[in-house]
Amino acid sequence: MKQTGPQQTWQRNPQQLAATAFDVLVIGGGINGAGIARDLAMRGVKVALTEKGDFASGTSSASTKLVHGGIRYLENRNFKLVFEACRERKTLQRIAPHLVRPLPFFIPVYRGDPRPLWMVRAGMILYDLLALFRNTHHHSILSPAAALTREPALNPDGLTGVAVYWDCGMDDARLCLENVIAARQAGAAICPQLRAVELLKDTGRVSGARFRDLEQGGDFEIRARLVINATGPWLDEICALDGELTKKLRPTRGTHILVPRINRGNEALYLTAGRDDRLFFVVPWGEMSLIGTTDVDFSEAPDRVSPTREDIDYLLAESARHLCDFSPVKTDIIAAFSGLRPLIYEQSAQVSKISREHQVYRSASGLLSIGGGKYTTYRSLAAEVSELACRLLGHQGPPSLTARQPLPGGDTGDFARFIAQHSPKLQADWGWSASQAQQLLGRYGVRIGQFIEFLQRQPLSNTLLSDNPILLEAEVGFAARYEFARTPEDILRRRTPLALAPGRGLAQ
Repeated sequence: MKQTGPQQTWQRNPQQLAATAFDVLVIGGGINGAGIARDLAMRGVKVALTEKGDFASGTSSASTKLVHGGIRYLENRNFKLVFEACRERKTLQRIAPHLVRPLPFFIPVYRGDPRPLWMVRAGMILYDLLALFRNTHHHSILSPAAALTREPALNPDGLTGVAVYWDCGMDDARLCLENVIAARQAGAAICPQLRAVELLKDTGRVSGARFRDLEQGGDFEIRARLVINATGPWLDEICALDGELTKKLRPTRGTHILVPRINRGNEALYLTAGRDDRLFFVVPWGEMSLIGTTDVDFSEAPDRVSPTREDIDYLLAESARHLCDFSPVKTDIIAAFSGLRPLIYEQSAQVSKISREHQVYRSASGLLSIGGGKYTTYRSLAAEVSELACRLLGHQGPPSLTARQPLPGGDTGDFARFIAQHSPKLQADWGWSASQAQQLLGRYGVRIGQFIEFLQRQPLSNTLLSDNPILLEAEVGFAARYEFARTPEDILRRRTPLALAPGRGLAQ
């Protein structure tokens, strides 16, 4: 089985970072910060990556779990972003096929909808064109009868047809995690649980940051020639440490809920809300359905974001409007979570009209800050920021390698073939069911070989702590030793999806 890079035991050592002079300090361990650290480290830049919580513990684990071209951005005529997103979706399928997998989507169209069937069909054609026909499959249009055969949960009343197209589902937290692992394999220094409390300056130029160790206590400094603020919704807070008080972000709250499985087929549903004509998803997610998202202005501190009663009522009501035999109540909700989109500040635009493109700010003191962006395009954003950083540093290394080099678990080749090749042996050797073996292969990709080596050294840790989603006792130690986990929440919420399952990971 192919593996990418050595199996490196990790120990948290903030003092080592304090004793080292870096080229670049990246503050923020969400997907953008992780992607930038990986890109820079692969170019030979000496980089440190810090995060005040766990990696992906903010917005980067609170997405709709989709890598998508952004078909709805066609309405805003943002063709450039759609083209970039479709290109990056294909790239992510190539470098992380275990975490980014093709998923069909249904767009049901009803009489009186603001987007009639001809308009949706035209959008589908344009979507295929902008993807240069690199979608998993081309779009199609189903009659009401054919659509209801494939997805009986749809409300048949007034249904005029269903458009079918393809994007991808993903494991957002593990996609971020694998970028962190890849950054470390390429030489980056990694440390979570560090909160930036001050930016250091020499002759008016930012030269590092003072951090508070949230795990062990105490403050210390990390020095670097260039500091990158990749803190997502916390961008304005870090900019304030630099004396920049102008508001750069307009954060919006995106809430999701998980309910017992609504989708009777294997397709995700892309629905139009009757209240405000917003589009939202109902995504099959194992034995559950993930419903989201909302898009609501949020003016409080980012750490305070959480689902509101209004968000939940909105998602339940709008789902019920489209689906037959679905009369949800709040007790049906298995889990709910919210994240903040770090959108670029626009005072007058409607929330749904605010651009999802990113912007790079460079302050007078040299601090680089990244606002906006979307999960799907994180890799190209990281390449752009890294290129700028190298120019500022005078670094003459190679161009970005991240589009060609698989992520640590991603060198599987065709993933269905990878599953068929390795699942039977895992079942025979360890007594796992087909479903359990497939879950582990999807979680680790080719890193399953590293996990099996770890398990062989302590075979009694093959104890099953949870069946579906699977969690083995050995995975707890593996996550702590090789995947930067520090707390049970890190393991239950971001290394595995148990915290979003019935019982919130405590029902076994």
